[in-house]
Parts: sequence; structure tokens; C-alpha cells
Amino acid sequence: MLQESKTWSSGNWHVKAGQGEDFVERWQEFLTWTKENNDGFLGARLIRNLGSPQSFVSFAAWQDLDSMRAWQSSPEFTERLAACRALCEDMQSGGYELACAV
Repeated sequence: MLQESKTWSSGNWHVKAGQGEDFVERWQEFLTWTKENNDGFLGARLIRNLGSPQSFVSFAAWQDLDSMRAWQSSPEFTERLAACRALCEDMQSGGYELACAV
């Protein structure tokens, strides 16, 4: 996945106490929908901080910037992202491009 992409979306999620497992399930539903309905989506990962289990980082790889932007501009995106954010105290997200690879 990483070798194929030069465009990513990412989120830093701080989930409310006791909501971790519900968040993982909701995020998985969101990205499963993404996979099934968005051309240019290459895959996604959600990782949990071992030292702070309420903190997660997500990243999704995209074929190109246009594919990622089309996903973000859909009404379903807004709805599904809001469902994940509802379980969080804080969430920061962004789009990224490859700066270098090792």
C-alpha cells in the first residue's frame, strides 16, 4: 500500500473514555464504505497508541489527489466522518503528499 501511493489522508483521534471499541468498529464501517464506493482508494490503517489507548492515528492511501478530494466532498463522507467524531474528544485531520521515501 505505501509503495503505491503518493497521496494520503490522515487523522489523529482522541476517543472518549470507554468508547475505544465502538470507535474502532465505526471507523472500520466508514473505511469499508470508502473501499466499496470510491475509485482510487488503495487502503487504510488505524493504529492505537500503546501508551495511551484512547489515542489513534488513521491513514489512508489514495491513487491521486483527485480521488481523495472526490471522497471528501461526498455527502456520505461528511455523515460517516461525523459518526466517528461523535465518539471523540478531539480529532485533527489532513491530506498529505509524499515528500520522500526510504
